[in-house]
Amino acid sequence: MKIDYHTHHARCGHAVGSLEEYVIRGMEIGLAQIGLSDHMPLIHVNPATYLPEMAMPMDELPRYVEECLELKEKYKGRIDIRVGLEGDYIEGYEEDIERIIRAYPWDYVIGSVHFLGEWDITDFRQTAGWEGRDRMAVYEQYYDAVQKAAATGFYDYIGHIDVIKRFGYAPEGDVTHLENAALDAVKRHGLAIELNASGLRMPAAEMFPSARMLQYAYEQGIPATIGSDAHQPERLGQYLEEARALLKKVGYTQLATFDGRKRLLVDF
Repeated sequence: MKIDYHTHHARCGHAVGSLEEYVIRGMEIGLAQIGLSDHMPLIHVNPATYLPEMAMPMDELPRYVEECLELKEKYKGRIDIRVGLEGDYIEGYEEDIERIIRAYPWDYVIGSVHFLGEWDITDFRQTAGWEGRDRMAVYEQYYDAVQKAAATGFYDYIGHIDVIKRFGYAPEGDVTHLENAALDAVKRHGLAIELNASGLRMPAAEMFPSARMLQYAYEQGIPATIGSDAHQPERLGQYLEEARALLKKVGYTQLATFDGRKRLLVDF
């Protein structure tokens, strides 16, 4: 079974292509399931004064869900569309996040940490935020947030769990204990993780998570799904063959899929 559960479209401001273009592309490349999973609207910064093109406006969220559901019905029998959300975890805003998640009939919600306060550690325009910081302290703050995200009960799986490495900023010391603690929290709270292939086209030059983390996740019995994190239709499915090969090398024989917030493991 070929799936891609992590996609973004034009509404989020920093991607291109319509939802339908992604669905059509998914059929062209032979996906059995496609997950539509755009970013949750910003809730902790003023979109009018923050950097542009960060996420969809709040008033677009219901339109996004409506269009996803319409496409799900339109293409029924041709490709299985799953309606998702990448729901940023932002410490201190749990009630706002929960309100958004509970308001719509998601098939799945990805728990991702992009923000440490108002600093988006995944935004290439904000890499100056690393200057003058203790990198180990940043890693500790990030992985602490991942553990807190896992504990909320809001999410079905954690997205790009080690995305903190995206731009190549790493502390001098070993962070294995931080990575393992985050995965232990995922296991403890019954979540899955994704193998996000997009890291191969970034300075990190490896998937999220690393092969070492993925091996540890497998040993702990943590289910995994996969996603390209495509921000343009032509990148749908990019590097997912490599992702599937890595999963098999580690020992995985099944992928996690989601329907109505219920997880189903399927052979691949």
